[in-house]
Amino acid sequence: MNLLPLSGFFLLVSSAFASESSVAYPVTCGTRAADLLEDGQVVLCPPDCTQWRVSVFGTSVYASVSSVCGAAVHGGVIGPAGGPVRVHRLHGRYNYIGSYSHGIQSQALSRWPASFSLTQPNNVPMELTSDSSTTALPPVKPAKKPLKKPSVKKALPVASKECKMDFALLLDGSNNIGKRRFNLQKGFVSRLVTSMKLGPTGPRMGVVQASGSPKIEFYLNNFTQPKDMLLAIKEMPFLGGETNTGKAIMHTAESFFGPERGGRRGYPRVMVVLVDGWPSDDLETASTLARESGINVFMVSIAKATPEELGAVRDPDFMKKAVCKDNGHFTYSIPSWFSSTKHVKPLTQRLCSMEGLMCSKTCYNSVNIGFLIDGSSSVGDANFRLVLEFLAAISQSFDISEVGSRIGAVQFTYDQRMEFGLFDHPSKEAALNALRRIPYMSGGTATGDAITYTAENLFSPRRAGPGRNFLILVTDGQSYDDVRGPSLAAQRQGITIYSVGVAWAPMDDLKAMSSEPKDAHTFFTREFTGLAELAPLLVRGICRDFSEAN
Repeated sequence: MNLLPLSGFFLLVSSAFASESSVAYPVTCGTRAADLLEDGQVVLCPPDCTQWRVSVFGTSVYASVSSVCGAAVHGGVIGPAGGPVRVHRLHGRYNYIGSYSHGIQSQALSRWPASFSLTQPNNVPMELTSDSSTTALPPVKPAKKPLKKPSVKKALPVASKECKMDFALLLDGSNNIGKRRFNLQKGFVSRLVTSMKLGPTGPRMGVVQASGSPKIEFYLNNFTQPKDMLLAIKEMPFLGGETNTGKAIMHTAESFFGPERGGRRGYPRVMVVLVDGWPSDDLETASTLARESGINVFMVSIAKATPEELGAVRDPDFMKKAVCKDNGHFTYSIPSWFSSTKHVKPLTQRLCSMEGLMCSKTCYNSVNIGFLIDGSSSVGDANFRLVLEFLAAISQSFDISEVGSRIGAVQFTYDQRMEFGLFDHPSKEAALNALRRIPYMSGGTATGDAITYTAENLFSPRRAGPGRNFLILVTDGQSYDDVRGPSLAAQRQGITIYSVGVAWAPMDDLKAMSSEPKDAHTFFTREFTGLAELAPLLVRGICRDFSEAN
């Protein structure tokens, strides 16, 4: 096989998750390798995946669009009873070979931008649930006794029901803070955890240590009892290195708040960033990504730079640029770690102030996305399935729920067919399942009529708003009717149109249908296998449009 270069998006993810996980996370038979966050992730496959209609592409090395558990059964890594399997990310390839093995028929695929292989893990523990009080850390040495401070016991009875949020606490673990002040920081964070009353009915918390490379110490679902979390904080080692706070913010935004990590739907997401002195890298870009992901960023500065030290500070305004609104609510300054105790209560009150959270309405949880899918005879069933996977990859980035974003789909030839509306599937799982099950129509191509039909039947006036409604149109050829008039009418209705052309789709038609600026809303790939690389670009474009309109 010839190797393909990885897409830029995949490189970003794989660099952020270079370490292999030792905890097996349960997945479904339909979970694809592309859905997993980590390289080397160990997943727990359910039994009887051979009875499901799973999609597997390749032999030994599989395209990332394949079902992980289906590929594991096909490759003989697990049997029909399921079990744990480790997933290793690989470069994209040409010529995936189809074969029949262990009750699974894999399919051939000419090219895909990312691959994976599978191995059997050794001595893998099962996933920690949110009801468990055990930890994912190494066992504590017998010589070190658990914390018995009165402050721990005071936090035990009742969790705070007034602070229902999910918190990521980013600790400064750089050489700038040093071991002594790092231990003072751990004491401050322990008092903060106690004050906020961690618990199943109140706030959930996890900790990330920022240094040269960020390290997630534990996730939101690793601890539900304060005593367990306080002990883990006490045992946390000092990393050292540069103060790459921006890198830690980006890593946390991308990997920390997922439901498999304990993130809860409908609960505000808050990132509390502690910086001793000043950061070594840029915070603005990383914080923008976090805010666009629906995360409220709080900056806590300890021991600001003196006038003599300002020359060494990369950006003196890093605090203002890192938060969504420079109104004083999202920034907090502490003169010294030695006086930090008196700041625990006022900081707790500010963090738990629901009224102050202004940053959690974003493109990811506030848009309606309609998919207009070319089902003409020139597409073919195999390529049609690739289009659906491309649209599913786009949908994965959004928080689809009854109160969040929505997706709907229309397929067209000469006729139009409403596959499902924006309000038919209120959960992400149901919407993605409906999208992947769309049957291929086959026929001619009347794109203009299809745009008019979609604008009139898919988008509802009650969901209107600036930068709120988006239409992603995918076609592979020339339309037999006018596309310019219907497109302009839809745009006047408040619908932002992205045109995605494949194969013989004429560029003039694609740009005629796209919203302004045309170049930012028009995409083209020569082959259907190239669609996967466009998914992150479309997601980024939607978020850009939403942010500019709001």
